[in-house]
Formats: sequence, structure tokens, C-alpha cells
Amino acid sequence: MIQIKDIKKTYTSNKISVDALKNINLNIDKGDFYGIIGLSGAGKSTLIRLLNRLEEPSSGEIIVESKNILNFNNSELQKYRKKTGMIFQGFNLMSSKSVEKNIAFALEVADYPKEKIKSRVMELLKLVELEDKIHSYPAQLSGGQKQRVAIARALANHPKILLSDEATSALDPKTTKNILNLLKDIQKKLNLTIILITHQMEVIRDSCNKVAVLDGGNVVEAGEVVDIFSNPQTAITQEFIKHLIPEEEVEVTFSQKKGRKIIKLSYVGMAVDKPIISQLVRKFDIDVNILAGSIDKLVTNSVGHLILELSGEMEKQVESIDWLKQNKLGIEVLYNG
Repeated sequence: MIQIKDIKKTYTSNKISVDALKNINLNIDKGDFYGIIGLSGAGKSTLIRLLNRLEEPSSGEIIVESKNILNFNNSELQKYRKKTGMIFQGFNLMSSKSVEKNIAFALEVADYPKEKIKSRVMELLKLVELEDKIHSYPAQLSGGQKQRVAIARALANHPKILLSDEATSALDPKTTKNILNLLKDIQKKLNLTIILITHQMEVIRDSCNKVAVLDGGNVVEAGEVVDIFSNPQTAITQEFIKHLIPEEEVEVTFSQKKGRKIIKLSYVGMAVDKPIISQLVRKFDIDVNILAGSIDKLVTNSVGHLILELSGEMEKQVESIDWLKQNKLGIEVLYNG
């Protein structure tokens, strides 16, 4: 549905040029809940603003439904933007207008039939479970309620694409989960394609089926969330995932003993429920000590991680690691004994 081809964005100020995005290439399919994650300054906000041309790239193409949106004239761009909703970190509600008027405004500027605006507003408020706040003003709402209003407004004109610019980063963890659950529910009901940017890996874990990791204006890793979680290839991705491990597990220190290997075992989906450890012990007659572990419940699957200490005959330890690999389990040797 969306192809981002060789996109570059360079900012120039006082004859100094800074490359915010460097040769970005991504494919986003219809119905994806696609996450884009990176630290501050990675280029993620710039990228999402290019997708509705709030900013213009220095070069490259953005193909949406087989059309390069960078070639749109003003009329074509306005039609495209009607079908591309956007929600922001700061909600961007008008404080002087009620909830009803905030949502109605998006319909009015899009020349929605006046006689249908009231019913459409009520339909949207029901969708975001906020009908009782129709006459309230933003100052009377919680952060989560404000974001629900912003979501309703972004959906006003029946968009095909919804862009989320750090939409949960100003919310507490419980409210964040509620908003993500709402977005997942809305996506299914309306068959939306959602592109979400964040600096929080837990947001990716709890909502997205695919993810791209940005670092220094480059896509350093991209793919299915379950694949990225089970086998992160870059240091920045490993660091993001590491922060999801409970604190007590992070603090575990491993005693390195000669003749004993320490391995990190990663497993996906059905393998989470298999008695891997007991099979390992019986098959190779070695001892296995579990030093740490965690399971991440993703949108499409589950990914587990275990830190294991192997002891026993060294040849058997090597054979056991080969057996784990043959069973399509991710293996990283942390200490080779």
C-alpha cells in the first residue's frame, strides 16, 4: 500500500546541512500496524510528517496506492489528506471548543454535509467510548480522554491511513495500554493501516505487527515484530529490547566457571510451551541451570528468552547447542566455558 523509496531529508541553516533522513526504504502493507522506533533525533518524526507532506523530502518517492504523493497538486493533496488521519502527542485540541465542536471542525473544513455532522460526531464518540463527554471542554478531560477525542477527530473523514506521532508518550502506562487497545480495536473495525512512531519498545510490543528501527537517519533493522524481538541484529535494537526485561533480571550477574557454557536461548510461538529444558537434560545427559528468563506477549505471537548455564561433558554441551539450533531456537553463547 505504501512504498517509501530512497527518501532523503536534509535541513540547511546558516550554510550548515544536516541529514535528518538518509536513503529510507520501507514497504507498508494494507492493514499493517507498523511501528517506527528510534531515539530522539533518529528522524522518526520527520519521516511521519513526510507521509502527509507536512514536510517535503529532499529526494525520493512516497508511493501510496500506486501514486507518488509528492507529485500531487493542491487539490489532489487535500483529497489525500482527508483520507490520512493524524494524531499527535500534544492532542492539538482547541481549548475554546467543546468535544463536539473539536470533532465537528474536522468535518466542516472537509465540506462534510452540514445536516450529517451531528450524527457523524455521535458515531465517532461511540467508537472511542466517549459519548458522555460530548459537551465537555478539553480542560475538563484527562489525558486519555483528550487523546480519544483526537483519535475521533482523526477518523472523522473515513481515512484509510492513520498516522500516530508519539500519541501515547504523554500518557501514563495504564492509559497508554487503553489507548493502544482502542487503536487495535478501531483498526480491525475500520480496516485501517496505522503507522505509529515511538521511542518506547513496549508500545511496539503491545500494538504492532511490523517495525522499523531508525538510528541516525537510517533504517538499521525492519521486519516482523516477532522476528526483531527474537533475533535483534543491531546494538540499538538490542538495547530497546533489553529495557523490557524486568529490573531484577537485568541485575543478575553470571558466574563464569571453566567447563560451563552460558547461553541465551530465544524461542517463538509454540516453542514457548514445549518442555525444551527437560528434553535437553534427558537427551544429552547434561545439567541445565536457568539463570534468568522472560516472555514477551506480542500482537502476533510470543517470544521467550532464557539465560542457561550448561554443565557436564563439554562435547555434550556443544552437541546440545547444535540440537537447539536445529530446532530453530535462537542461540547466543554468552560464555564459552
